[in-house]
Amino acid sequence: MQAGAVLIAFAAAIGNLLQGWDNATIAGSILYIKKEFNLESQPTMEGLIVAMSLIGATIITTFSGAVSDSIGRRPMLIISSVLYFISGLIMFWSPTVYVLLLARLIDGFGIGLAVTLVPVYISETAPSDIRGLLNTFPQFTGSAGMFLSYCMVFGMSLMAQPNWRLMLGVLFIPSLLYFILTIFFLPESPRWLVSKGRMAEAKQVLQRLRGREDVSGEMALLVEGLGVGGETSIEEYIIGPAGELADDQDPATDKDKIMLYGPEEGLSWVAKPVTGQSILGSALGLTSRHGSMANQGSTLVDPLVTLFGSVHEKLPEMGSMRSTLFPNFGSMFSTAEQQPKTEQWDEESGRRDDDDEYASEGAGGDSDDNVHTPLLSRQTTSLEGKDLVPPHAHGSTFSMRRNSSLMQANAGEAVSSMGIGGGWQLAWKWSERESADGKKEGGFKRIYLHQEGVPGSRRGSLVSLPGGEIPEGGEYIQAAALVSQPALYTKDLMGQKLVGPAMVHPSEAATKGPSWRDLFEGGVKQALIVGVGIQFLQQFAGINGVLYYTPQILEQAGVEVLLKNIGISSDSVSLLISALTTLLMLPSIGVAMKLMDIAGRRSLLLRTIPVLIASLIVLILSNLIDLGTVLHAVLSTVSVIIYFCCFVMGFGPIPNILCAEIFPTKVRGLCIAICALTFWICDIIVTYSLPVMLTSIGLAGVFGIYAVVCILAMVFVYLKVPETKGMPLEVITEFFAVGARAKTEMVSN
Repeated sequence: MQAGAVLIAFAAAIGNLLQGWDNATIAGSILYIKKEFNLESQPTMEGLIVAMSLIGATIITTFSGAVSDSIGRRPMLIISSVLYFISGLIMFWSPTVYVLLLARLIDGFGIGLAVTLVPVYISETAPSDIRGLLNTFPQFTGSAGMFLSYCMVFGMSLMAQPNWRLMLGVLFIPSLLYFILTIFFLPESPRWLVSKGRMAEAKQVLQRLRGREDVSGEMALLVEGLGVGGETSIEEYIIGPAGELADDQDPATDKDKIMLYGPEEGLSWVAKPVTGQSILGSALGLTSRHGSMANQGSTLVDPLVTLFGSVHEKLPEMGSMRSTLFPNFGSMFSTAEQQPKTEQWDEESGRRDDDDEYASEGAGGDSDDNVHTPLLSRQTTSLEGKDLVPPHAHGSTFSMRRNSSLMQANAGEAVSSMGIGGGWQLAWKWSERESADGKKEGGFKRIYLHQEGVPGSRRGSLVSLPGGEIPEGGEYIQAAALVSQPALYTKDLMGQKLVGPAMVHPSEAATKGPSWRDLFEGGVKQALIVGVGIQFLQQFAGINGVLYYTPQILEQAGVEVLLKNIGISSDSVSLLISALTTLLMLPSIGVAMKLMDIAGRRSLLLRTIPVLIASLIVLILSNLIDLGTVLHAVLSTVSVIIYFCCFVMGFGPIPNILCAEIFPTKVRGLCIAICALTFWICDIIVTYSLPVMLTSIGLAGVFGIYAVVCILAMVFVYLKVPETKGMPLEVITEFFAVGARAKTEMVSN
């Protein structure tokens, strides 16, 4: 585990600690605010005081995504800490209810920025294999903030004259700590830096986060994540020793092989496509790998769910999810700093330091056996002066040089290479075809390659390749690939410069910025349906309404009966039980952190939502049936605790985690703002209406509504929400594009 990424994620999650702190202090202090301002008969004003922070969060969320895409994630988190600090000082002063409302509005601005952007920031900085764990930190720190705040408010409630201004105003102290961390400790998101063409800064941040010098694989991934949409297909490959898979094969299929040279000098492997198994030629072609899409079409389950599920079903059973055959399987491209002669990109203009003619290794080679890797950066190499042409001799062959500097370092020492996380590897290949007029047309294709089987696997259609059997006892693996056009590759430029997959500098692409049209691209639109839907259902499952009013709900349930011999007021009793409830939530979140990248997001939701439904049904029955005062209080308290603990294991953190994972980098801020806006609007409705519902339909009616919503949420998750654990963000967005295309083709057929 990379310690740098963990510490950064925890520091960023302090913003959510302040949100949890605020939730608990307003839940406790509202008991005393009502008495001072005589609001017992004005539930509307009481609801407004609580909901004003939500209104502020909603207002600022409407433009926070677009602004964060423009100026960065880190500046927005700094602004959030400042807003928290200012609101705490004003709440500490608050001479009138209207000043209090203003302070709550400013507090909402800080909450909105933190809740919206902290998950995005963590997702963009975390390694894919522990991204779920790190993105559960906000839930943990939020609950920890609630616990600490409830303890503080409980202690103050024992005073002769409890001071609600002090309860609320103390917020400025932890907000000052958050401000210091955002200024001096948090770096900018490397994905945002790449999207602005600031490659050197992005590399430095990644090196700090990953704790190693070689981050070239992930840098390549971030560049490839700058695209939105595009034609993506899924293909199947067999990977094995070059001698076993390359000999005595049909030349027609041999031209499509991908030569992969391992880290050991002279050891090479071949990735060969399985002819006839291109999976997305038709939506009905998802047979050998994903099960029959024709059968899926007869069910309500989204093809996207099946598509993602097929990847996780075939993952090697390894904790690290690294390739079993290739423990040091290369990142499949050379890095600029490792070449004999290199150039540097100017960060602002994207221009080279020199204006000499240059060429990419990806478009040619100096011998038949040395077809070179396409480079992300435009750079001069030792091949200058040679006639660099597309590799006609090998067709669409792609390989690593045996003598590549990626493979060797000082004194021939092997260099540890890396993939892009989650068992995925990134590569490019040159592909050619003849046009109608007989001219040869070529272009680069980007490949996300993923191991599916284990060495020696002989399952399904991959037992044999066209033209011959896999050698008995041969060491090979099954692999799948997402194949599409590189993000910054433009065929229009082919006639001008002979360059690799990144034909333009990321800074040139950044000038275009996000477009509203991108939201209607198939994969983005599909992701928005998932993100908006799950945020809507999360809020109407009632969690924030219950959190804000836990003391009152427990007081109405009669919990003071349980602790009547302590000799404290019912207000203090309800606060004490609220503190104990939030304390019990912390180990539950710890379990979720452990399971988030093992069981997965979808699995946790499908296992915890039924428990939410059961706990709500018990709450309903305990309020409808006369069970006696003590039994009623016990059942209510236990059910609320179970509801909280299961919620924070699944439905609490996962919607924000998913929304931070499923959108392309270019429109991530814009899309996350749309999902967050849904979150806050629904939160306002739930929070503002709860006091009125409690007085009109009672606890049983309120929990009945929440139970129905949880049932709907269960159905939605089962049908629409895919499993994203362990997958690089850029691969997730590619799968959404593929799934959207498959769904469209199914409908048209």
